[in-house]
Amino acid sequence: MAQTQKRNKAGSTLLTVIIAFLANFLVAAAKSVAAVLSGSASMAAEAAHSWADTGNQVFLFLAERRSARPRDEAHPMGYGREAYVWSMFAAFGLFTAGAVVSIMHGIQEIISPEAAADFTVAYVVLGVAFVFEGISFVQAFRQTRKAARELERHTLEQVLISSDPTLRAVFAEDSAALIGLVVAFVGVFLHQVTGSPLPDAVGSIVVGVLLAVVAVVLIDRNRRFLVGQGVTPDIERSMAQRLLEHREIARLTYLHLEFVGPRRLYLVAAVDLEGDHPEHEVARTLRRIERDLEDHATVEEAVLTLATMDEATLRF
Repeated sequence: MAQTQKRNKAGSTLLTVIIAFLANFLVAAAKSVAAVLSGSASMAAEAAHSWADTGNQVFLFLAERRSARPRDEAHPMGYGREAYVWSMFAAFGLFTAGAVVSIMHGIQEIISPEAAADFTVAYVVLGVAFVFEGISFVQAFRQTRKAARELERHTLEQVLISSDPTLRAVFAEDSAALIGLVVAFVGVFLHQVTGSPLPDAVGSIVVGVLLAVVAVVLIDRNRRFLVGQGVTPDIERSMAQRLLEHREIARLTYLHLEFVGPRRLYLVAAVDLEGDHPEHEVARTLRRIERDLEDHATVEEAVLTLATMDEATLRF
């Protein structure tokens, strides 16, 4: 049951990544054509943004696939943290191929402006891009909202603290893409109305800054999980309650929870068992509870030890 739940959640995230890849690829191609025909700096920045997102989806696909491999002797805790490594590559790609290129292009346009031509093409492509990016965003939003409801969180809170880096990346990139499209539209429109390329160039820089902010946030979140991110209080309370639901456990004196991958936890706990049973019975009881905990969809491995009488009881 637990493995089935894990596969279902991983499959949902993989679908979200594939939809994002297809949307970004189509949008990137259309924006590139529009940028060439219109000469718009904002459109060129948006094209760079979409190509960066398209390449990033490849990294996110690898993150989802490689992190799903079962644990072995070389990796007793599994390969879950690979998701953060590949998601980190995607975030760096967004920063360099998206943010830096957009800002540099905007600055170059201010220094050496080029005359724009066919604004109609730019408007059409921006409209089509908004539809495709919107479809991808809706998929990411639905999955994030579902996960947030399960944990009784707000959707944006789930995006920031979720252990799923691929879903966070798609949500953040699609959100930035929709905002960037609005910025590009304003830049193109003001360029057409005023005849000055300055608003268009500024729009390109704004898009670049937006991507840089998103990339830095994603890099920081992946860094936290790579070095060993602890769990939030709500998850700690939930797992403590699950432990105390076992009738053999009288109290809990120590609980350590650490993410070892997307939606995967390593659990260590010290418990006081009911009664005073022989050592061999206690050992069997602890092993049985460990196996039961590992049947939970989010517990990769559970290790239980006995508490001493002088240890304080944890309160949640």
